[in-house]
Amino acid sequence: MSDTVRCRFAPAPSGSIHVGNARSALFSWLFARHSGGSFVLRVEDTDASRVTEEAYHGVLESLRWLGLDWDEGPDVGGPHGPYRQSERTDIYRELVDRLIAEGNAYRCYCTAEELEAIKQEAIARGKPPGGDDGRCLRLTGAERSAFEREGRPFTVRFAMPEREWVVDDLVKGEVRFPEGQLRDFVLVRSDGTPVFLLAVAADDMLMEVTHVIRGDDLLASAPRNAAVIEALGGTPPRYAHLPQVLGMDGKPLSKRHGSTSVEAFREQGFLPEALMNYLALLGWSKDESTTFFSRDELVEAFDLSRVSSNPAAFDTKKLEWMNNHYIQSLGEDELAARCLHFLTESGLLPDPSTLRASMPIVRERMKTLKDSVTLLRFLFTDDVEPDEKARETIAKAPPGYLAKVADALEIVEPWEHAAIMATLDAVGTAEGLNRSKGFEPVRAAVTGSKVSPPLPESLELLGREATVARLRATAG
Repeated sequence: MSDTVRCRFAPAPSGSIHVGNARSALFSWLFARHSGGSFVLRVEDTDASRVTEEAYHGVLESLRWLGLDWDEGPDVGGPHGPYRQSERTDIYRELVDRLIAEGNAYRCYCTAEELEAIKQEAIARGKPPGGDDGRCLRLTGAERSAFEREGRPFTVRFAMPEREWVVDDLVKGEVRFPEGQLRDFVLVRSDGTPVFLLAVAADDMLMEVTHVIRGDDLLASAPRNAAVIEALGGTPPRYAHLPQVLGMDGKPLSKRHGSTSVEAFREQGFLPEALMNYLALLGWSKDESTTFFSRDELVEAFDLSRVSSNPAAFDTKKLEWMNNHYIQSLGEDELAARCLHFLTESGLLPDPSTLRASMPIVRERMKTLKDSVTLLRFLFTDDVEPDEKARETIAKAPPGYLAKVADALEIVEPWEHAAIMATLDAVGTAEGLNRSKGFEPVRAAVTGSKVSPPLPESLELLGREATVARLRATAG
């Protein structure tokens, strides 16, 4: 095994990358970068029925958007390629032949019915179910030859050594698997394709991976991975199994909790800096007081010893709060550039100077970049139709109120927010309205909504002509 830290992330791209897997990738990347080592991206795509090219490219794009880079991988190459398991079948075949020749693996000819009978017998005896109880390992040469002549399909099973297995996990601590608990397991399917337990072990060994950081749903795989590596003459990596990411209801995070993928959060307008920062704090902390970290600060501070062994709850509200912090930290030009994508996606064509000028009045109100569409639509379209709540607000205004506001604003000089505010206050006071009640129908008529950026600043940006026209059109 290499003396240099080498971590890997090995997604199986059957869809968008889940935030739980993204956290595993982030922790692996942080540990590698903190240690001055290498981060390897390896794609587990041996199951052709689940993996798509679209998902494969989507995973790479999501990881890059999040801010992760890799030293070796399918798109950048490296000394241990290929980095897609579907391109490594000859390597696996050679290793399986070695395992069989050295008595560490064997062909299993059991049918599905026979395996089910073995399983039920084990359960009846209070034994762990699984495997073929070693019967195919004990076949005579004549019995094996008979099955071959018959053309009976077979899998290849690993002969799991009968002993206690101990995983010294860097997060969970010492995890013991008593003798007899781990049964022989399949390495190669009957169609000749390798399974996860073979491919992962072989690749971790051949790619000289020193540390495997992954979800604790794979903890039971660790002794099996280690056993295969040892049988091949290698040294198993150190394992660090991260607790699950849960929803706020304490159940495993899933689609019922809303967005669960990096792609979905990106499409909603979350900043990669915010999502990276938030994911880093799901089960890890530097101390009790520090919340916000830049990418470089995370690399400097990250330490596996401070990863919690307890599940972490994904709180979208906290992520939104953190996202707003990062939105407010951006300069006007940068924030406008990031909002532009969401505005144009919604069919709007913002004037660049107006868009930049609007940033100071919307940044505090934006939980995500996509909020810019709702907040600024009135600026960049002539099609402003008051929604239901806005119509109700307009209907409650004193008779002729909007026409009076239009008359007053038409002669305001200069057209800037302080003068606009003074004029709105004067008209509202004359009608017996406080500022809130006086602004509401104007906002509803001009923006089409009861919610907008500060009204005087909004009208300044919209311009006198459009403001007055909308007020008169609504007033009738």
